[in-house]
Amino acid sequence: MFESLIGLVAIIALFVIISRQQSRIGLIERELGALRSLVLSGAPPQAKPVDQAANDSMPADAAIAAVTDFAPPSAGEAEEKPLTEVEAAEAASGPWATVEAAPAGPAPAQPAAATAKAAPKPDIETALGTRWAVWVGGIALALGGLFLIRYTIEAGIFGPGVRLGMAAMLGLVLVAVGEFIRRTGFRVPVQGVAGAYIPAILTAAGAFILFGTVYAAHGVYGFIGPALAFTLLGAIGVATIAAALVHGQALAGVGLLGAVVTPMLVASQAPNPWALFGYLAIVLAATGVIARLRDWKLLMAAAFVGTGLWTILYMTDAPGANLLVILFINAVILAVLALVWLGRRGGEAGPARGFDWPSIAPGFFVGLSAMALFVDPAYAAGDALPGAALIAALVAVALYRPLALALLHAAGLATVLVYLGIIPPTSVASDFSGAALGVDGLPAAVADTLMLRIGIFLGLVFIAAGFWAARKFAESAHIRAGSWAAWSVVAPLVILLALWLTFGNLDRDLVYAAVAALLVTAFAAGGEWIARGEQPPLQGGAAVSFALGGAAVAALLMLYMAFGSGWTTMLLGAAAIVPALATRWRAYPVLGWISVAAVVAVIGRIAFDPTIVGAEFLSRTPVFNWLLPGYGVPALAFGFAAWQLAHTTNGRPRLAMEAGAALFAVLTVAILVRHAMHGGVIDTGAATLAEQAIYTLIAIGAGAILVAIDMRSPSSVLRYGSLAAGVVSVAFIVIQHFGALNPLLTDESTGRIPVFNLLFLAYLLPALAAGGLALYARDKRPKWYAAMLALMAALLAFVYATLSVRRLFKGEFIGLWSGLGQLETYTYSALWLIIGVALLTAGVWLKSQVLRVASAALISVAVLKVFLFDMSELEGVLRALSFIGLGAVLIGIGLFYQRLLTRAARGT
Repeated sequence: MFESLIGLVAIIALFVIISRQQSRIGLIERELGALRSLVLSGAPPQAKPVDQAANDSMPADAAIAAVTDFAPPSAGEAEEKPLTEVEAAEAASGPWATVEAAPAGPAPAQPAAATAKAAPKPDIETALGTRWAVWVGGIALALGGLFLIRYTIEAGIFGPGVRLGMAAMLGLVLVAVGEFIRRTGFRVPVQGVAGAYIPAILTAAGAFILFGTVYAAHGVYGFIGPALAFTLLGAIGVATIAAALVHGQALAGVGLLGAVVTPMLVASQAPNPWALFGYLAIVLAATGVIARLRDWKLLMAAAFVGTGLWTILYMTDAPGANLLVILFINAVILAVLALVWLGRRGGEAGPARGFDWPSIAPGFFVGLSAMALFVDPAYAAGDALPGAALIAALVAVALYRPLALALLHAAGLATVLVYLGIIPPTSVASDFSGAALGVDGLPAAVADTLMLRIGIFLGLVFIAAGFWAARKFAESAHIRAGSWAAWSVVAPLVILLALWLTFGNLDRDLVYAAVAALLVTAFAAGGEWIARGEQPPLQGGAAVSFALGGAAVAALLMLYMAFGSGWTTMLLGAAAIVPALATRWRAYPVLGWISVAAVVAVIGRIAFDPTIVGAEFLSRTPVFNWLLPGYGVPALAFGFAAWQLAHTTNGRPRLAMEAGAALFAVLTVAILVRHAMHGGVIDTGAATLAEQAIYTLIAIGAGAILVAIDMRSPSSVLRYGSLAAGVVSVAFIVIQHFGALNPLLTDESTGRIPVFNLLFLAYLLPALAAGGLALYARDKRPKWYAAMLALMAALLAFVYATLSVRRLFKGEFIGLWSGLGQLETYTYSALWLIIGVALLTAGVWLKSQVLRVASAALISVAVLKVFLFDMSELEGVLRALSFIGLGAVLIGIGLFYQRLLTRAARGT
């Protein structure tokens, strides 16, 4: 079983190594191809540093030799020059020196055959003989040492001490052989197989055997105590990491893995956290120094992850965890990041390098530790200052080392999650089974005045550091400046909101409103200060946009905290004017969008409560109630803001404000109508035909107003808005007037007044409005738009006349189920013919083909009715009069058209 497990591990390790080396082979082949093309072109080659993947597996002097070996020699120096350069580089460099390749001098073009001979393409034979043999051999040596120890145990050949001594000797011999090969002329491996660096593999195998030997001496035989075993394993790990300076990053990974796993291999009856984390601090610092010298990002990130995992494991599983130990190891992590890994060298400018991804790991683990210190009762009971100190430390290190921008995001997220967690009764995560609230299953810290003071402190930290850094980077690093500005407003706003919901008066709280007003002033002033540091100044980049956007959100909170719901809605709508007016002095792109955000906020506010002040406080007085200013003031403010933006920025925000003004103007009239039609109650009941008729008239009127405004101040929003209003009004008519709310189908009362009744409101007035809009928009909108409205006006007039006739015969209720009389039936035929003739006359007079077609359609319907219905239903004189009238009308229409055609022929 043991051998099978070891074999499986060996196969997996071999597969991983082979996959990694295949990628390196591809890189080397591409490099050789590029060099071959350069030589064939006759251009003088320039020395180029060897690929980082190759450097990770060979020593510094071998890397230099590989560079110089790629440069084609000049005539007469093909045998000597590469050796001379290698020796010079070896003499000038050491295991602790920074390696730089000297550029090769120009050389004449080489023939293609010579180039191909100098850089042969690796084949299967080379791979098997030089790479795979070395890899499998190294694994076999490591496993062989362990198998030897196991065999001697099973056979009882030697005693435990002798067996362990033999294993330790084998490990030391492998390390010594590796160092001997490196020091005695093994400079560069066979070209194309740089990954199979024999000294590094032998050293790794030796370190592997030494780890196993020390662990067996402690865990199996008990020859040494936990303290000595811990010290020996740690020393082996650190020494292996140090040896990586001359053997490559892969060996450093082996040493780091052994060093991090060491505390798990050594058990103690009385574990000492200071010894554990002191040891981890030493390993982390040593790894940081070595990784910094070789710029090994992956090794540094792995060291941070290993230390962070131990920290979180200790905080979650250790009983009675020591707070000072936690603060110590987090401080070490940040110190290694800031002073070792990101320490400047050679005048290197930090911000010029962009983003340092290994800093994500310390940001994540230190931020997680800070949150745990807030929410875990073991630490946060009565005192959350350590968590606040860690968050402030994250911000300070991010400010000190601009490359570590991940620390800023970690600090901001930790702050936001902690303060969202104190809001009752919500939290980041909830556990209703135990009646508790928590973050990741941990109960949130009790919200008290200490959390209030800490919130004030952290808010000031984010504001001061954020605006200072945003100003510093506003000229050259826009993304970094935007990140600092974003957290400088997001974190304080979340803290303010959480503290207000936890400690403040939710109805009206002037103290928190004053704090919000201070934030408005601070954010606006900070945005202006950042803008003056831009290049060129006052451009209003991302950082300025975040600052001014934060000021807008703070102003929204201020209004909600200081005023009631009715005043808040009006003032919020009126606040859209402020950024629009500000465009007179500053051309910041964000100003117009802040006005648009005010529109969105007011829409959300009235969607939450359409009554503005609450249904119980809304007056039943028509028109003059809270609805008029609640909807009307935002409509006027949005219109003024659109007008102002049209004279300054004139971009997309202006179009959005025009749309908002038009929408709220329509909503104002519509909500007042609904309020009046329902007796002063805004409810969700179904609309009546009378109410729907008013909505239709509003839609048609809005379309006409938008057309008129667009003619004076052209705008795509007004143009398409007018088209939308016309389409919506037609949809209302077809669906509601002709269908769902038609009194012919619902048997709704049409009123007792003969003329000014429901039919007049629901059919005749919309017909006149639609016809008037069609006539007004004939030359101002597409032909289909005017034709649609004209056709709808004709249909409304037809329905009004037909239903009025039925009301004349049936009275107030005209439902279909009351039947049809003969005289009523005849009247419909006569009426339809009269309307058809009227439409024909109007179509000729207005030169409208739509009306003429509508008249033809209506007369056709009348003809079908006479022949199909009247012939069977009417009797006596009514049947005769029906056909006589139809014939007379048809002949008259024919005569009318013949005269028109005759006049047209004479005119031509």
